[in-house]
Amino acid sequence: MDELPRLPARRPEAHKGDFGTALIVGGSRGMAGAAGLAGMAALRGGAGLVRVAVPDPCLETVAGFEPSYMTVPLSADEAGRIAPEAFERLAELIESATAVACGPGMGRSPGLDRLVARLYRETHKPAVFDADALNALATDPAALSHPGGPRILTPHPGEFARLIGEKLEGDARNDAAVELAARCGIVVVLKGHRTLATDGRRRAINATGNPGMATGGSGDVLTGLAAALLCQGLEPFDAARLGVHLHGLAGDLAAEQIGETSLTAGDLVQFISEAFRKMSAWEAAK
Repeated sequence: MDELPRLPARRPEAHKGDFGTALIVGGSRGMAGAAGLAGMAALRGGAGLVRVAVPDPCLETVAGFEPSYMTVPLSADEAGRIAPEAFERLAELIESATAVACGPGMGRSPGLDRLVARLYRETHKPAVFDADALNALATDPAALSHPGGPRILTPHPGEFARLIGEKLEGDARNDAAVELAARCGIVVVLKGHRTLATDGRRRAINATGNPGMATGGSGDVLTGLAAALLCQGLEPFDAARLGVHLHGLAGDLAAEQIGETSLTAGDLVQFISEAFRKMSAWEAAK
């Protein structure tokens, strides 16, 4: 695979509107942190503006994690999850977004399954689908072949098995990811040791990362980071492979400082900036 893509240099006169608006859709009562992590990662990933749209009952919790993103309340069901009738409000928010990330901490319900399928089919903006959004899509396999715009799906092996309807291992699983990406016209990021990113024609195997990243919230950080890279103009395959590399590099830098055992997803967010700096130093030394 070719060398990793690079974000363009920032002009001295640049303003926040030049770097896009990321919309994070997720969160639920008891899983508010997932949406917050994705939002913080989108900020660290360079998005100019970040909005985190969450069910109203967990709005204040999510807002309390980070003052630099905006929060938007959505109608909620009795369990504190996004209600299906929130679709119209989300459609309005998507119109002013550059890229969307859907799924972190969303939870599961039949109404959410329908909502996610509509977002997948009807959203024209580039979007990342992760976590419970993938589980929702697995209930409607026909939807996968009808993305409304550029899509990055970031399943771990269990989520991937639900998406394709069977459990595979090793090369067979990687080949199935390539086939799914080609058939549906999407980018698949199959997470795990040596994460695979593929658009159905090209494959990129990631070499960064460590076992300390096997912790709750790590995937939410990748989701927000990928959305930020989409906001800055990278096409989906490039956003996916650069995002995976930076995510793993942040994990490696964090592990050097605090060790693998104690590493948390919040540490990954804090080391994204150092991962960017490390990449820039490598490029300058070439």
